Amino acid sequence: MKVVIQRVSSASVTISENIVAQIDNGLLVLVGIEDEDSQEDINWLSQKIINLRIFGDENNVMNLSVKDIQGDIIIVSQFTLHASTKKGNRPSYIKASKPEMAIPIYENFVKHMELELGKKIQTGKFGADMKVELVNDGPVTLIIDSKNKS
Repeated sequence: MKVVIQRVSSASVTISENIVAQIDNGLLVLVGIEDEDSQEDINWLSQKIINLRIFGDENNVMNLSVKDIQGDIIIVSQFTLHASTKKGNRPSYIKASKPEMAIPIYENFVKHMELELGKKIQTGKFGADMKVELVNDGPVTLIIDSKNKS
């Protein structure tokens, strides 16, 4: 699994002119899934994201996690994170899982993240044409690939 994590002061997801997710302080997590992803990837990534110390403490030092600040999270599926741009100008998405493989993994990831965070997580809709708006706080943006744990 590949994720792009953005610390936000606000974020929302709109589908067909309807806001389906909206948060203030927290994280916007874009997630790309490939066929090799497993429960081990979900477990490791969930723990990593929830415990990342990327929020400012009383001295404005990045020393607090999203859980520490009681922040919120939006998770959005993003198959284009697995794009290969090595040949030509049209990205290849061959590494990205097809929906029948990716949807159960995505849903499991969201549920696991909710357990780790201790509250409901908002999402976009898998495969939908979404408009994602955010105010990146910092900016703080991290990219994590569960295949690069060590």
